[in-house]
Amino acid sequence: MDKATAKQNAIAAIDEYTDRIHEFRRDIWAHPELGFKEHRTAKKVQEFFDELGLEYESEIAVTGVRADVKGKKSDIRMAVLGELDAVTCQDHPDADPDTGAVHACGHDSQLAVMLGTAVALTKTGLMEHLGGDVAFIAVPAEEFVELDYRSKIKAEGKIEFFGGKQELIRLGVLDDIDMAAMIHLQADEPERVIQVAEGTNGFLGKTVRYVGQEAHAGGAPDRGVNALNAAMLGLMGIHAQRETFKDEDSIRVHPIITKGGDLVNIVPADVTIETYVRGRSIDAILDANNKVNRALRGGAMAIGAEAQITELPGYLPVRTDLGIMEAFNANARELLGEEGVKVAKFMGGSTDMGDISHIMPAIHPMVGGVEGNAHARDYRMVDEEMTSIIPAKIMAMTVIDLLWDDAAEAARIKDEFEPMYTKEEYLEMWREVVEKSQSE
Repeated sequence: MDKATAKQNAIAAIDEYTDRIHEFRRDIWAHPELGFKEHRTAKKVQEFFDELGLEYESEIAVTGVRADVKGKKSDIRMAVLGELDAVTCQDHPDADPDTGAVHACGHDSQLAVMLGTAVALTKTGLMEHLGGDVAFIAVPAEEFVELDYRSKIKAEGKIEFFGGKQELIRLGVLDDIDMAAMIHLQADEPERVIQVAEGTNGFLGKTVRYVGQEAHAGGAPDRGVNALNAAMLGLMGIHAQRETFKDEDSIRVHPIITKGGDLVNIVPADVTIETYVRGRSIDAILDANNKVNRALRGGAMAIGAEAQITELPGYLPVRTDLGIMEAFNANARELLGEEGVKVAKFMGGSTDMGDISHIMPAIHPMVGGVEGNAHARDYRMVDEEMTSIIPAKIMAMTVIDLLWDDAAEAARIKDEFEPMYTKEEYLEMWREVVEKSQSE
């Protein structure tokens, strides 16, 4: 069998499974679950693996699932990833009425693409022609949300980091993986295009608790210390810093007040804030973060309150591997034409795929077929084939390219890749950030 025939067989297998892949994705869309709670979603992935006759490990980092398929050689192992969790948007028409969860970022399609790729490689006998193994990994908790809940399960020892891929790194689940790939849907892009972003922001997470002194708000406000006023001044201090953020660093700071007090007739004594500090590089993030913390503490000092700042390891910026991306783009052009691949602008958002990309070669291309804004009430899929079937074909073709000829191309990419961190250095970096914040 030559490589062109292998690709055609992969495409045909996905075509044959199209209805099943759509059925799976629609079911996941209809039953969204939030991070580290995706028990039903994980079970549905396991059921699909069962259909393909794949053995798997489950309950990885609480809800993750991994199935491996062997090639004719095992010197290289590539991971194809999909994300299990949803985001919250109470006003979306398809949001879960109890949790507000909805797949308004396309993780349902990511899972469909991962499983479609598995179909292509396992239902065809192609693995016996490939010079490497493939791991299909359903990852929990990409969305960095519900920080109180994640703090709780961290205290229980169930997790250390708040992102699913960070936990996979910590637990050693990726120790035997040489490179990784996944797709993401591009909001507000209804056309059949693959967008290759110049990069994404990383971020540092943060919770802030302002502690004041309660008092009767009408009868004795002079006896209180208003933690809400301290928080407001802290937020205004952040705003006053914004002109000092360099344009090239793409800094984004977007806090929310999650608790503003207890009762309207009591001086607020317990006020909490959550925020990210985003930027293009760790250095830029840490520089902006120092300014943000200074402003937050200044608000407390002005009022006489206390500011308790807890730093949370966020995500690193994505470093796209050009070798894997070149193969992916070539296959996208084959299916979509030259106009089907575009270079996107730098993305201000973040993903924990960035963390993986600092340790091994990785890609995270963006796929069209969607109208509306990400994480918003108007988000909707308009081209089901583009969001699930076509990218599965492109991913399968890319895996074939990388692992063909005894995985020669994958071996070249692996040899030329220069990691920013080893696993140990990566973990130490994030832990030092947390330790430093606790000592200040």
